[in-house]
Amino acid sequence: MQKIFLILLALSATYVVSDDFKPWKSKIDTLSSFEKHVLINKGTERAFSGKYVNTKEDGTYRCKVCDAALYRSSDKFDSHCGWPSFDDAIPGAIKEVPDADGRRTEIVCANCGAHMGHVFRGEGYTSKNTRHCVNSVSLNFEKKKAQEGTLKKAYFAGGCFWGVEYFLEKIVGVKEVSSGFMGGHVKDPSYEDVVYKNTGHIEAVEVLYDPSKVSYETLAKTFFEIHDPTQTDGQGPDIGSQYLSAIFVSNMDERKTVEKLIKILEDKGFKIATTIRQTTPFYSADAYHQDYYERKGTKPYCHRRVKRF
Repeated sequence: MQKIFLILLALSATYVVSDDFKPWKSKIDTLSSFEKHVLINKGTERAFSGKYVNTKEDGTYRCKVCDAALYRSSDKFDSHCGWPSFDDAIPGAIKEVPDADGRRTEIVCANCGAHMGHVFRGEGYTSKNTRHCVNSVSLNFEKKKAQEGTLKKAYFAGGCFWGVEYFLEKIVGVKEVSSGFMGGHVKDPSYEDVVYKNTGHIEAVEVLYDPSKVSYETLAKTFFEIHDPTQTDGQGPDIGSQYLSAIFVSNMDERKTVEKLIKILEDKGFKIATTIRQTTPFYSADAYHQDYYERKGTKPYCHRRVKRF
């Protein structure tokens, strides 16, 4: 199926830039074939494949072609449909265009005409009774700058990232937890790359937290209590180098905190297998792997909270 999709995409890779798009032709020329397929040829990305499906950070979503501000994060909601959903747009930013067959209503950037997706009404998801179903690939996300200066990031790897994410995102003061990969030698690897191609990456999570509400030490303590830090070959039934226990530190203070906690555990008789590593680029996994247990309504199969401190 994937091969057929790529063939069809290649066949649709011829683009004619209309007069409406000519002011942004130089920008369009820099887009990938798939971005052009969606933004210009009105294509659609696969459900749960877009990078903004589960994004919860504060900020503004902008048109990838002309950079016009289209949606605020405060209007984003989880519709479980597989695409970013908004119940409102920034006034005047989106234009609605009924499909030729009258069955759906397309939404485009009012400034340049780039295809965003479709709008649906009457579904009852929110009080506004509207859902703008938007392709992630049509957007760029601009984080709220004021927030960036106050929040910090921490990185932990303790087996399947679904379970680590599940527990850490429940801590008061944690703004967002993203599942992804760290520590390898390949740029921007896919899940399949990590599993089958020996890229050297470990499944890890990026924790965005407010240090005024929760300390790094509390995050690290929780991490040591939600998995088995003594297991040397993976975590639970997940065996392999991508499931090893590790903490990626960004500075000496974080390293000293982790070393202190490991010593406490070792003094209690635990033989800790968790390694301390310097941070490397973090590559977020695709949308399917984000908030996995929350979306499925189930609980982790190899992670649980065990009091150790």
